[in-house]
This record gives sequence, structure tokens and C-alpha cells, in this order.
Amino acid sequence: MLPELKITQLRYFVLVATLKSFHGAARQACRTQPALSLAVRELEQKLGLALLEKGARVELTPFGEHCLPLFQDLLAHHDRIAHELTQMARHEIGQVSIATVPSVASRLLPHLLARFVGEHPKVQISIQDGNADSVQQLLAQGKVDFAISSLWMPDESIDFQPVLSDQVGVVCRRDHPLAAAGGALHWSSLQSWPLVRNGTSRLLEGTEAAGLLDSSLLFVSNMISLIAMLEEGIGITTLPYLAFPAANEQLVFLPLSQPKVERQIGILCRKGRSLSPAAGQLMGFLHENLRSREQANAHPLGL
Repeated sequence: MLPELKITQLRYFVLVATLKSFHGAARQACRTQPALSLAVRELEQKLGLALLEKGARVELTPFGEHCLPLFQDLLAHHDRIAHELTQMARHEIGQVSIATVPSVASRLLPHLLARFVGEHPKVQISIQDGNADSVQQLLAQGKVDFAISSLWMPDESIDFQPVLSDQVGVVCRRDHPLAAAGGALHWSSLQSWPLVRNGTSRLLEGTEAAGLLDSSLLFVSNMISLIAMLEEGIGITTLPYLAFPAANEQLVFLPLSQPKVERQIGILCRKGRSLSPAAGQLMGFLHENLRSREQANAHPLGL
């Protein structure tokens, strides 16, 4: 049966052996000399051999000479692990993997992550983006710690915490007649124009504007391709505001007032699964700040 080695006893022996003095070791360890002597004796009893020669002077036995570097390595390894675990528990280090839709990744996360990284410079963060379905799948498969997206498909294994609303509107060229009319639009005003569907168009399903989807002949899933189509004037589309390329000077976003359609963006995590300290810290940080954004404005997007 292997002996149970106590870290404290090893540490006291190494201190005595290094300083070659029980008195000096006791002073440095802030313990009494008899306490250190007892610790070394108990260690010797567990090992079955003497570590120190008998006598007034502190001298290592051959066995003690052999044990000293092994104990030093063991203590160094123990201290490295203890330090790393302490840092993890304090959210100072760790790895976090999240998944999100591109609109959130580009419009909301940069500013917030810059703050978080500034406060936690040793935390490694990995971000995967994709449509809402792929984001939900990555989470369900355990490939990410948590996600920020809409919840398209009900899933009993996923917990969804809404944090903000994202209003759907019409996107078209600035010289389009709809843009010239100005203001919010009624769905009936879109019937005369070809609609380019995209991955978020299903937000219209179940509303009075659902008929627009039935008459649409073009579907584009990639956002870059969709924007290029709109810039060429091929048609109009509907997008949540966060998905609209705000820096684009050729296109304009017009809120859809009737029906008023919003997607709920929230934080998704797996039910019954704990997060690592770093992931929990980041999720709490994002939840708090995204909720604050929602509460600070009558509409989180200023529409």
C-alpha cells in the first residue's frame, strides 16, 4: 500500500533540508521547531526510512538526498495546479467557446467583449457564428459553452433567457419608391415589389404578411450575396434591424409597422449543465449588459 504523503510535511522537510536548520525553517514557516520536527518524523515513518542523519547538525541521509529533488518537483507541480485552479475560480483564466448569429457577433459583441477582455486578459474566448439553426445545434451538441441567438425550434434540453427585442423592417435601395415614401410601412405596400427571401424571412410566418413569402421567387441565404442583390435593385427584403448593414450607404432600413414583427434575442445554455467559472462570468457579463441596453431605451435599437 502506497503511503499518503501530506504536502505540508513535504514542504517542511524541503525547507529544513534547504536551510539545513530546523530553527531557520521554523521561523520561515511561522511554526514552532517541535512542530516541524514532528512533521519530518511522521514523514519518515510513512516512508519507512530516515531522511535526516541523527545528530545535532542537519544532514541528509542518502535516501533523503534522493528524495529531496523528487519532493521539490512534486511541490512545484502541486503549487502550479493550485495556482491555476485559484485563477480559474477567480475567473482570471479559462477558455470559453460561444456561438452566435452574425448580426449579434458584428453589432453587439465587439464593444462588450473589448470591455470583458480588458478586465479578464487571460481568458481565451472562441466565437463561432452561423444562422440560428446552426447555433442551436452547436449548443445542443456541446460544442460551445453557451449561445446568443433566437430560439427557432423548441428544445426541452435548452434554456432560453430573452435579453432584447430586434424589430423586423424592410431593406431596399435608398432610391427605391418605398424609401421615398418615408416612415414605417404597412405590409400591403410591399406587394408590388419582388421580395428576396432570406433566413430570417420566416419571422413573417404566421402573420398577416405571410402571403409575401408565397409570392417570392428568390431566396438568398448568404448575407453578403443578399446585400449585393439588393444593391443591384433586384428586389427588397425583410431583416431584423441588427442584421441590417448600418454602414451601407446604398441601402435603407424601414420599420415594418403592420404587422409589427420582432425576434427575441437571448442567451441559450444547456439545462442541467454547469458552466466553467470563466464561461459563467462571461455569460453573466453579457446578460447584464444586453439587458441594460434593452432597459435603457424605449426600443433597444432606437427605432
